[in-house]
Amino acid sequence: MLDFHLHRQQGAFTLDATLKVPARGVTALFGRSGSGKTTILRLIAGLERPDHGHLRLDGECLTGGENDIFVPAHRRRLGVVFQEPRLFPHYSVRGNLRYGMPRALTPAQRQQNQSRLHEMVTLLGIEDLLSRMPGQLSGGEARRVAIGRALLSRPRMLLLDEPLTGLDGARKQELLHYIARLAREIEIPILFVSHDTRELFAVADRLALVDNGRITASGEIGDMLSRLDLAPQTGRFEAGSLLTAEVLSHDDDWQLTRLGLGAGLSLKLARLAMPVGRRVRLRLRARDISIALETPTHTSLRNALPAVIHEIESERGHASAELVLGIAGQRVRARVDRLVCQELGLKVGLGVKALISSVALSGPDVISLDAMDDDIPVVNAAQPSAAQPSAAQPNATQTNTAQAKAPNDAGSASSAS
Repeated sequence: MLDFHLHRQQGAFTLDATLKVPARGVTALFGRSGSGKTTILRLIAGLERPDHGHLRLDGECLTGGENDIFVPAHRRRLGVVFQEPRLFPHYSVRGNLRYGMPRALTPAQRQQNQSRLHEMVTLLGIEDLLSRMPGQLSGGEARRVAIGRALLSRPRMLLLDEPLTGLDGARKQELLHYIARLAREIEIPILFVSHDTRELFAVADRLALVDNGRITASGEIGDMLSRLDLAPQTGRFEAGSLLTAEVLSHDDDWQLTRLGLGAGLSLKLARLAMPVGRRVRLRLRARDISIALETPTHTSLRNALPAVIHEIESERGHASAELVLGIAGQRVRARVDRLVCQELGLKVGLGVKALISSVALSGPDVISLDAMDDDIPVVNAAQPSAAQPSAAQPNATQTNTAQAKAPNDAGSASSAS
């Protein structure tokens, strides 16, 4: 677990942030540009030093404490991937991946390294890229290689600083797919910096909101996104909810999939390429949910779920009202016109029907919560290697620090990447 309270003054900007990050899963630092997200990440990585505070990882003090400890970046065993992949241009993909691996001194150690390289290559889907040079990679491919290189150095934690910046829609979805997959398979925590709510829906388990240098709220992402009081920070247009569900069946004739929400409730959406029994996370946008007092007839809306109104936020000067509904024991946000709210007599505790169009739900709105391939082994990225670095051969993070000092800055993050 990561536990920190960090304070740093940068001109007129004051950062004073406190957070606890669980030992597994993806915690997202979310906020507008300039809120302090990247500064927090750099302080965690040891690339900057706070004015005061503390930072502990797995019980080890890396910053602060009674003796004002400051462990330098190359000794923290943290993998950092910044917005630019910063791969070695003169190494192939295979060479870049091998760069951070511990030196193999025996046949057994070489076999261990080879097995681990194979696991990582399979996990990130880069089998066909190994012989390519960085200049031959797309933006998404280069970032996957950078993530693999960081993980092969056996970090205790992975820090991703807006790794999707600059990618087009298709490449962004592709990389989100692999990051979500990675989070399920590796046994170390991931800190993911973002200012895009769509990225949070795809990969985050927990959410920490950063505003003006402070972490204003944190918790499970589903709970955070359904809180009406946090709407100014989480965003109104893309506001919504995350539901957990299970693939119950497929209708091949009509190309529909039925998802079970619990309590005997289910909804239909366009057919998913997922097997029956797969657990999924479903994103529902507040603007895609309509409210009725009873199940309508003669309508194109395929899903009418019984719900109870838990909260209503309706303010003068706003055309819409925000609702929090209870559906199958899960909290769901909905947005309706204030006039509709009055005409239907909506109030807290009232039972209603939540109407959801199957067309409004698409593949990117559904993320698998289970391992995607049963034959892919769980990768313990922080597991100590049997190969011990010799005095003449620095370990992976020390080597990466040397890279960080290279004149061409090919990997200044590689102490970290």
